[in-house]
Amino acid sequence: MSIVSDATLSRRAVLAGLASFGALALAGCTTTGATRTAPSEPVRPAVPPEILAMYAARPEEDHPVPAADISMMNPIYWRQEVANTTGEAEGAVVVDTANYFLYFTMPNGRAMRYGVGLGRAGFEWSGKGHIAYKRKWPVWTPPAEMIERQPELEMYRHGQPPGLLNALGARALYIHQGNRDTLYRVHGTMDVATIGTAVSSGCVRLLFQDIIDLHDRVPNGAPILVI
Repeated sequence: MSIVSDATLSRRAVLAGLASFGALALAGCTTTGATRTAPSEPVRPAVPPEILAMYAARPEEDHPVPAADISMMNPIYWRQEVANTTGEAEGAVVVDTANYFLYFTMPNGRAMRYGVGLGRAGFEWSGKGHIAYKRKWPVWTPPAEMIERQPELEMYRHGQPPGLLNALGARALYIHQGNRDTLYRVHGTMDVATIGTAVSSGCVRLLFQDIIDLHDRVPNGAPILVI
């Protein structure tokens, strides 16, 4: 009798244990399902120290420039020296709009290449011209037709003061054709996400650290080709 009772009790204990295990397993699935998280962000590229240094903060500027978070940017748009494949002679600025690159051609068949943001469809400019002059921390004056499209810019009709939030940023290169101002500029932006995209109203935009570097390389009068 005791043997049967013990066996019965053991069987009951096993069944109870299995039931408890099943309940825990079910609870575990439910918990897992209830605490699922949203898909993680894409893995950002590791940025080498020498690249981080190129895009570090510039506290010595008239308006101190913060470091750029270039892990948000495709590495192909990081500033780098490359072979001059533009076909242009030394000392020219070439904007390759199809690939969102700007080249400044250098001696010995080399060029400095920068990633850029470009104008939205309907606002692009292309052609040949020259860099008539350059400005550090320029004043930005929107064209009258831009103010008509964007009335909120009326407050800047007589100029937006220099600074980090100025539309031209830390530097600007002014594009002329002959004696005519095209009203298009090569200038700075702090918006890393816009590099490699078409978002501006026609101008060619580089990160602050890149436009500062380009400004220091390009002489007044340098030819520019936007293709």
